[in-house]
Amino acid sequence: MTELFRLDYIVMNATTLISKIWNFCHTLRDDGVGYGDYLEQLTFLLFLKMAHEQKTLNPFDSVDVGVPADYDWESLIVLKGAELEEHYLRVLNKLGTMSGMLGAIFFKAQNKIQDPAKLHRLVQLINEDTWSGIGADVKGDMYEGLLQKNAEDTKSGAGQYFTPRPVIDAIVECVRPQPMKTIADPACGTGGFFLGAHKYLLAQKLDNKQAKFLQENTFFGNEIVPSTRRLCLMNLYLHNVGHLTDEPSIVRADALISEPTKKADYVLANPPFGKKSSMTVTNEEGEEDKESLTYERSDFWVTTSNKQLNFLQHIVSMLKKDGKAAVVLPDNVLFEGGVGERVRKKLLAGCDVHTILRLPTGIFYANGVKANVIFFDNKPKSEKTQTKGIWFYDLRTNQRFTLKTRQLRQSDLSDFIQCYNPENRFERQETERFKYFSYDEIIARDKTSLDIFWLKDNSLDNLDDLPSPDVLQQEIIEHLEAALEAFKSVAISLKN
Repeated sequence: MTELFRLDYIVMNATTLISKIWNFCHTLRDDGVGYGDYLEQLTFLLFLKMAHEQKTLNPFDSVDVGVPADYDWESLIVLKGAELEEHYLRVLNKLGTMSGMLGAIFFKAQNKIQDPAKLHRLVQLINEDTWSGIGADVKGDMYEGLLQKNAEDTKSGAGQYFTPRPVIDAIVECVRPQPMKTIADPACGTGGFFLGAHKYLLAQKLDNKQAKFLQENTFFGNEIVPSTRRLCLMNLYLHNVGHLTDEPSIVRADALISEPTKKADYVLANPPFGKKSSMTVTNEEGEEDKESLTYERSDFWVTTSNKQLNFLQHIVSMLKKDGKAAVVLPDNVLFEGGVGERVRKKLLAGCDVHTILRLPTGIFYANGVKANVIFFDNKPKSEKTQTKGIWFYDLRTNQRFTLKTRQLRQSDLSDFIQCYNPENRFERQETERFKYFSYDEIIARDKTSLDIFWLKDNSLDNLDDLPSPDVLQQEIIEHLEAALEAFKSVAISLKN
């Protein structure tokens, strides 16, 4: 009875805590502090509080993460007003120069709460509770809820890092990652794919060795944006992945710069949208201009400034010989000519590309995005073509989703999962939305296009049910860009 009471207390206390955090977020919104800025400050303060708890709560099992005494949690809670604000800035600057997880969390940290009274209130709110006593699932859910809200805040642009949870869960359910295997994401954002896989693996009733591997060795990847990387690291830590004393498993670097030094059993990824890789340069007149950025890598099949094609090539390089991948990619990767066609042919030859899920529009925070999930298995080098044929599932034609009134739910993907048949994908049956195309059929298509559809689009017969202007605009842009790339490819071949 006592134990039951204790559990009830923990759940009630956690609920109260989450409510407090949420309510204060709304208070700060009135001052113009967005969800992203609030998340960052919450991350800094939570880290310091939990580091303090790990060091002081259990003297016999204490963990010192290296926070200097004059810049720790205790140094903050005794101050208020301008003194607190000034010291908080010193703390952020100091900790941003440290090594390991500490420096990663605080790298280029800034104070976005300009009202010292509200900063003091947030410090006190966090100080009122013992965070170490709250389950990882509760802390993680709270944090993910804030990340979701941040993604929904279209003004912040954070949605570009956010893959819809139902899509992640469906991908993980199909791939079914196994314990004691590594999972990588070269553009991991706030860690959605990692946590989807983590949840799936936790449900497998792991033994001690498997649980330790899951916590310490399973996940690694890249995130180039410092603020997003720190949110990812904190998100993972709150879900009991990694230790405060560890070196971060998420590297703050462009994954495309060099060949991967570590191979993965699985790659689950949604590389950033936007076709061209570029960098801003200043010309002789002092004007800023964008130059296309290409990556000269010996392991790449082609050299291109197309970011999506580069990420696809990089992901193949990341996989072990028997590694598996599921990657969210825009439509242009399926039909673009020139280098796009060469990449597709190489991918079909060297890997077993077995499934493509055509995702509906209206599910991403970036307007007009038309994307797909490409599932493929890496294979040892061979002269034989590895892809025998591809199964296509069309979740786009005659499907309408929006971010507010008709959100994509897990149930919308249940038929795809059933058709995918994770138990044995070699025993599949065609349905209205699930069709098989042999390698010979695909290779005979113009430009080896994988942009395959067969269902009649009812909206074409109903002018009142046409896709949104954003979607139509994006379609036109993508096809014009693809045509331009094809012309460039022809021009280059004529010169040679």
